Amino acid sequence: MIDLRSDTVTRPSAGMLAAMTSAPLGDDVYGEDPTVNRLEETVAGLLGHEAGLFTVTGSLANILGVRALVPPGSEVLCEASAHIARAELGAHAAVSGVTTRTWSAPAGQIDLEQIRALIAADLGPYFVQTAAVSVENTHNFGGGAIQHQYDALADELDARGLPLHLDGARLWNASVASGVPVASYASRAAAASVCLSKGLGAPVGSVLVGSVELIREARVWRKRLGAGWRQAGVLAAAALYALDHNIDRLAEDHANARLIAETLADAAPGSVKPDQVETNIVVADLAATGKSVVEIVAAAKDQGVLVGGVGATQLRVVTHLDASTSDCRKAAEALARLIN
Repeated sequence: MIDLRSDTVTRPSAGMLAAMTSAPLGDDVYGEDPTVNRLEETVAGLLGHEAGLFTVTGSLANILGVRALVPPGSEVLCEASAHIARAELGAHAAVSGVTTRTWSAPAGQIDLEQIRALIAADLGPYFVQTAAVSVENTHNFGGGAIQHQYDALADELDARGLPLHLDGARLWNASVASGVPVASYASRAAAASVCLSKGLGAPVGSVLVGSVELIREARVWRKRLGAGWRQAGVLAAAALYALDHNIDRLAEDHANARLIAETLADAAPGSVKPDQVETNIVVADLAATGKSVVEIVAAAKDQGVLVGGVGATQLRVVTHLDASTSDCRKAAEALARLIN
């Protein structure tokens, strides 16, 4: 099978497995795992922050980051298809008592005019107060789009005294594609999360970064939610290996995604615009073809290609380090036959 459902399906390489089995270990709940400590310090430094916290998932890192910035009963603003609004199962409301209001923009982009209109100051006891704004970069359901108004939003929020939360699950993809250092993005946010088990190929884990105080509070809540872990250095070693070996090669994934987009665009004109595929995610809208996404996904599986649907008419294809250029070309050709 050529699995292009997500970049979360990658498996550790031989070198990564070797790093995992030789990692020095301790008890992370006691703060005594040296490999976890090194990962947290490394990622915090790379992202321009004081401290970091290793978590089992990006969703947990986002829950902890938003909770640290947004008091219960307050709201966070985000784009309507953002991961924290659409794909974290209502956790911010269910776990943290945080409400969400959204703007909607093509490819999940920042829209300053809409955000300004949504921001609610303290208007007394009858209106929820905006406590933070969250941005996803790259934007998953926006087809891996890079946020091009990011600094402008950060400047706006700085002037208003509002913190920015960055869901940087694929931040290294944004950096490699744009040439903007990851620290230039992450340092503008009061709390930022990055995922190591997507394009970078580690089997498990994300890191939340922020101030010493924010991470201290997040560590308490991680334990309170039952997510403290012990000899987690086995997983931290995989993440460190990924940081050392798998960042620059993300450009290959981006090129493979463009190849797929071009093939699908030829087969179904208008379904996707290849010049707008910036990173490793292709979202093709099949509405004009009259084809069922569910049927296309099933038919593709029969032909040895795994892809997913992210809407009634939207097909999503995600490239990663376990899918070669040859694999991606074969998959694209199979999908093109199905949607033509």
